[in-house]
Amino acid sequence: MWLGRNVLPHEPALRAWLRRRRLQGLEIDDVIQETYTRLISAESVQHVQDAKSYAFQTAGSVVLDHLRRMKVVSIASVPDLEYLEIVSEDPSPERQVIDRDELHRLAVAIAALPAKVREVFTLRRVHGLSQREVAGKMGIAESTVEKHMSRGFFIMLDLYRHGGNAPTRPSSNGSEIHRTPGQHVRKDRARD
Repeated sequence: MWLGRNVLPHEPALRAWLRRRRLQGLEIDDVIQETYTRLISAESVQHVQDAKSYAFQTAGSVVLDHLRRMKVVSIASVPDLEYLEIVSEDPSPERQVIDRDELHRLAVAIAALPAKVREVFTLRRVHGLSQREVAGKMGIAESTVEKHMSRGFFIMLDLYRHGGNAPTRPSSNGSEIHRTPGQHVRKDRARD
C-alpha cells in the first residue's frame, strides 16, 4: 500500500513537526489520523513526487481547516499560522530560474547541432519517436539515425563538459582554435 511504504516511515518526523507548532484545541493524534484519512481517500497519488512533503502539506491543511472551522479564532492562534511552514512541492523561484536557464542552454546547444543531427536528435529526444519511426520519416537507414544520435550526444557531451561554452582545441602551432558546437575542425598534417 502506498501509504505504508511512502508516508508511515515519516510519521515520527511529522509528529515532531506538529509538536513544534502550538496547535491549541487540536491533538497531534487527531491531526495524524485525519491526514492519513485524507491520503487514503485521495482518488490518485500518482502525481505525488515527494510523499513526505505531501504528507506534511496535508497535515498543514488539516490544521488550517480546523482553525477555519473554529467560530472564534483566539488571538494566540493567529501567529501560529506563520509557524506552520507548509512545504510546497512547487520548485522555489531560484530553482525555476536555474531550470529555465538550463533549458535555454539546452535549446541553444540543440540549435547549434548540424542540421541532420539536430533533426534526428529532436525527433528522438524531444518528440519521442523510435529509431525506426525517425528513419521512416526522414527516409534514411536506421543505422544512419543511430550514427546521427551518437554524433549529437558526443557534441552535446563535449559542450556540457566545458560548462556550455564552445570547447577550445590547441592547434599544431600552440594557439587555440575556437569552434561552435557541431563544427568540426580538420587539420591537414604534413606527411613525412
